[in-house]
Amino acid sequence: MPPLSRRDLFRSAPLAAVPFLAGRAAGVDPPKPVEFPGMTVRMHEPRNLEMPLTALDGPLTPTDRHFVRSHFAVPKIDAKTWKLRIEGHVETPVEFTLDELKKLTPVSRPVTLECAGNGRIFLVPQVRGLQWAFGGVGTAQWTGVPLAELLDRAKPKAGAADVILVGADKGSITADPASPGPVNFDRGIPIEKARKADTLLAYAMNDADLPAHHGFPLRAVVGGWYGMAAVKWLTRIVVTDKPYQGFWQTFDYSYFTRRDGGLPQLTPVTAVQPKAILASPTGPVAAGKPVRLFGAAWAGENKVGKVDVSVDGGKTWTPATVNPQPDPLAWTFWELDQTFARPGPVPVLARCTDARGNVQPDQRDPDRRSSMINHLVPVELMVK
Repeated sequence: MPPLSRRDLFRSAPLAAVPFLAGRAAGVDPPKPVEFPGMTVRMHEPRNLEMPLTALDGPLTPTDRHFVRSHFAVPKIDAKTWKLRIEGHVETPVEFTLDELKKLTPVSRPVTLECAGNGRIFLVPQVRGLQWAFGGVGTAQWTGVPLAELLDRAKPKAGAADVILVGADKGSITADPASPGPVNFDRGIPIEKARKADTLLAYAMNDADLPAHHGFPLRAVVGGWYGMAAVKWLTRIVVTDKPYQGFWQTFDYSYFTRRDGGLPQLTPVTAVQPKAILASPTGPVAAGKPVRLFGAAWAGENKVGKVDVSVDGGKTWTPATVNPQPDPLAWTFWELDQTFARPGPVPVLARCTDARGNVQPDQRDPDRRSSMINHLVPVELMVK
């Protein structure tokens, strides 16, 4: 892929300072409306918003800068009557009100969420789906209860396989492949992942109630997995005795693996892949003067091992200084002082290697279809 210039990178800059007002739910006052000045609008209805790279100035993304991914319109939910039901392959179906969940011992931790299609704008040829650049990612402090604690109360039966997280948002997909009529957004995760401490049902974001656009009153946060598993507006959890084959993990959010003699077969998208991005500088830099290259790196379920930077198209690499990672599931920041001797365009590459040795690939794997985009993308800096 040719270098991406800063002009190209920001060519889909915000259309305007478009306010997004959280609708007033029937019978309940939702959290205060939040506006999104400066966010990149990837879709108007339902509203999908991308984080500006200028938001990378602290370990947590401000709530009004965190990317927003919605497949359908924000549902209207009355917190006074809302309940979460756990059913299916369980001994004891149970229900919880929001007040009951908040009375349980809370767990709070920073977790990075990345849209499975983050970086899709860089794929050639273009593929279907929202055309995210680098900003379909963010890190928030999520507070809630471990899903495992609620599952223990429902007592999954022997042979339990998947836990389906069902959101209240619903609609029909008319593009090919079309959905079988209206469907809820849902996602099944293996029960082993559902029972891990990094899988939360969150009712707060950055120490405040969830905004409507981020899943009020309750959403999932599946640590280390792409955002499609972090189902918003949760209403039901269904335990199954076999792997779930729903629309959102077969027709969408799936990729090809080549086991069993190399024959391609669909596999649900799960864990976030290692990735590093350059956040600044965002404009021209002066030749002969030191400039600070700065960005973020994350690696899903694994810690970030190192970040290397190339300014010659990948011929040579220089180790960057990586900040201590605040949490294995949260991004960290890297920086490198660099001096460019001559004027002209310079392609800058940032490459993350996780603690297990997995490295960002040079080239895109087409078997990943339209998701899991972590191949190296050069960003062109103009030296004057």
